[in-house]
Amino acid sequence: MCALAGVGRAGYYRAWQASAPLREATELRHRIQLLRVEHRHYGHRRIAVLLQRSGWPVNRKRVLRLMREDNLLCLPRRRFVPVTTDSRHRWPFYANLAAGLRPGAVNQLWVADITYVRLQEAFIYLAVLLDAFSRKVIGWALAEHLQASLAIAALEMALARRAVVPGVLVHHSDRGIQYACADYAERLIRAGIVPSMSRVGRPWDNAVAESFMRTLKREEVDGREYRDLDSARASIEAFLDTTYNRQRLHSALGYWPPEQFEQSPPPPAQPARPAVADAVPSDASLCLRQRDRRQARAACGGRFARLDPGPAAAAWLGIGFRGR
Repeated sequence: MCALAGVGRAGYYRAWQASAPLREATELRHRIQLLRVEHRHYGHRRIAVLLQRSGWPVNRKRVLRLMREDNLLCLPRRRFVPVTTDSRHRWPFYANLAAGLRPGAVNQLWVADITYVRLQEAFIYLAVLLDAFSRKVIGWALAEHLQASLAIAALEMALARRAVVPGVLVHHSDRGIQYACADYAERLIRAGIVPSMSRVGRPWDNAVAESFMRTLKREEVDGREYRDLDSARASIEAFLDTTYNRQRLHSALGYWPPEQFEQSPPPPAQPARPAVADAVPSDASLCLRQRDRRQARAACGGRFARLDPGPAAAAWLGIGFRGR
């Protein structure tokens, strides 16, 4: 080809290096701008994932640099936050059962919370229920009041959509009166759901619900001006059922939407390789901590040298590593 064009190979590659990378960078910038317009609340991490899935060999650092140069990054502003939680009441509280619970499937842990939504001349309130395994919104209700019926309506929607096994599901919420009152507690008991509540002054106990509320405000509520309750309900319903549950990429789910994550969850993690101290009797474990090689050999009956613990552990123990 170079002979037919009458140019040298070195000159051809110099010209290619001067023009081809610029065309590729221009096309990448164009693609980033299109994705930013389509997903106006996505940051550089989610944009990078979308690019990678469409065949672009690009990392998030380059996407961040290009978005910064093209002024495609945004900074959210903090608005007035009315109080939606009143924990000064006479109703009993429940222990925090969700602290050490890591759900491995749906309908093992539900989280609930209530937030406000600003209208042009008033505030309305939104109650939601999420499945902590997939972060999917399974129940929600919108009203002009903060009565217990608001939270119960969201719970009824979740119970209508999900099949609950009595005694298996844990319902976690804050200490608000809507979740602690007798009407809500009785509905949980009738459904066979175990109640759980956050500790005093520990909002991070309900971190999954709090993170969802932040996403809802940034990507839906703060960017709109609802005329009345009906317009807010229609817009929020479209966001929850379509955008959030079916389209939005979640970093906690490996950048997959909740519905797709529930249909094909990741395989269970492989058990970790046991440590050297776990592969020998308990008496030898104490000897390992004391770094006494001779006592460890004696406790193992002289079999310790055949364990081949690896170069790092061998250096720590002061023995030679033979390999396999």
